[in-house]
Amino acid sequence: MFLTKGSRQFYTPEWYIEKQKQSFGSARGKMLITCCSSGVDLTRMVKESYDSMLAEAGSETRVPYMEKVDSQFLDSETLVRLKKPVNGHDVFLFQNLLDPQHNAPVDQNYMSLFISIRAFKEYGANYVTVVLPYLAYARQDKSTKFMREPTTARLMAELTIEAGADCLVTWDPHTWQLRGFYGSLLVYMLESLTLFIKVFERFRGRRDVIAISPDAGASKFVTHFGRALNLDCAIGSKYRPRHEVAEMTDIIGNFHGKKIAIVLDDMISSGGTMLALIEKLASEHELEEIYIGSSHNLCLNSAYDRLCKLHESYNLKEVITTDSIPQTKKFLDLPFIRVCSLAETLARTINRVHYNRSVSEVFYRPGGKD
Repeated sequence: MFLTKGSRQFYTPEWYIEKQKQSFGSARGKMLITCCSSGVDLTRMVKESYDSMLAEAGSETRVPYMEKVDSQFLDSETLVRLKKPVNGHDVFLFQNLLDPQHNAPVDQNYMSLFISIRAFKEYGANYVTVVLPYLAYARQDKSTKFMREPTTARLMAELTIEAGADCLVTWDPHTWQLRGFYGSLLVYMLESLTLFIKVFERFRGRRDVIAISPDAGASKFVTHFGRALNLDCAIGSKYRPRHEVAEMTDIIGNFHGKKIAIVLDDMISSGGTMLALIEKLASEHELEEIYIGSSHNLCLNSAYDRLCKLHESYNLKEVITTDSIPQTKKFLDLPFIRVCSLAETLARTINRVHYNRSVSEVFYRPGGKD
């Protein structure tokens, strides 16, 4: 449906309408899933999950995929080259900012992300949605009292906006107040409540089970979890005498008749908080089984040693985490570590973003239906 005169092409409205029919029917443009170097493994799984759900729904379409758009010059500068035209595309750009499998520094991964965003925008992408399963620098959302620290989380948000991102999708960030740093940028902060309700469904309504928040920051989340599964809850009172060191002063809750504890937190970093909490639990209560649910495991050596200690000496039965951060073989080899993939969740999320539909439908809503 276009006029050809030598090498010139004149596009018509009919041609455009036909092309729109072939581009998933979204006003945002033709969908493209792509990634930076540190996001390859999870992105492949998301693409496969998306294609699988398309097939299940009776569609013969498969989503276009462009892998690993960034590389490094010999002097360590980042180079981004797009392998095909992206004009008019609705781009979903994945990046694992923390990648312990390949020892890629967070700062390098962030720089690759910024340059990749800019490349897609400069070469005509309609939209660039950045998918960051783990949002690095989220813990630097405010300065420590009496310390001269910048609000680095806000700086990273400003750089993401300046690079040209139109939307951010991230999994269970350290604090949801980060949304404010992104101004008018559309931000989807995906919650982990749905995942942990499903994982621990077998404990629903049991009077010998208690859900525990390690600190005040996770207390509201654990309360929603407890209400969803009809479980009692407790909260720990944590004090940090110095950086990356945690002391548990109190654990507030009714432990009468409790034999099983489920500890939920947003991340396992050094493992210090979990060690302090569970050691105090062991000294004050006779718990037979302990389970940990964490949205992110940073795969630090100190956490490995502490989790092993808890498993061997303190009745830790299982640690549930996700692949928001590529898990190292060292952790994957632990028999009590269970990794839940985010591939389907992210595939369903970007599907709704692409078609301008509600993302919240994918998740459990307190006070509503599961």
